Amino acid sequence: MARAATLTPLGVAALSLLVEEPMHPYEMYQLLVARHEDRLVKVRPGTLYHAVGRLEEQGLVEATGTDREGNRPERTTYKVSPAGREALTRWIQDMLAVPVNEYPAFPLAVSEAYNLPAGVVVELLDRRLSELEGQRKLLIASQEKVRAKGVDRKYLIDLEYQQTMLGAEIGWIQGLQDELGTGRLSW
Repeated sequence: MARAATLTPLGVAALSLLVEEPMHPYEMYQLLVARHEDRLVKVRPGTLYHAVGRLEEQGLVEATGTDREGNRPERTTYKVSPAGREALTRWIQDMLAVPVNEYPAFPLAVSEAYNLPAGVVVELLDRRLSELEGQRKLLIASQEKVRAKGVDRKYLIDLEYQQTMLGAEIGWIQGLQDELGTGRLSW
């Protein structure tokens, strides 16, 4: 039986889609992009096909059939297996309950920022703030768009989480810039 720790983020996304209904990998790709899930997990058609292949090797998904439309290549449809459903459930439970240090690059850059002049740090953080504000506006617009379509809030809590995390980062950066600008933080 597969362990939850063997699942990649893309594998989790694929299993989650297959819990909804059987589908082929390209259909999964289109759905992930349409739902803007590509902001949560790096997805390309080729990598998704490989991820589904690994899930099948692990017994987490099963092929249900192959079809062909016109001159298009054959497409294999998959469904989640009982072991896949269990692995997905366990992975979600583990990730919700236990914090994991994912080693993001920004905290490392912050820890090494003293190697640059304060003015350069402030300038670079201005650029980052601009990018973060743009991301936050995009998340807000996306959330408003899907809410207008009547999508239940439980499907949107990741957008709320991301907005909150962006807001926290923006606030922290603004505070650091203020300290650097006023000299309260000696550099």
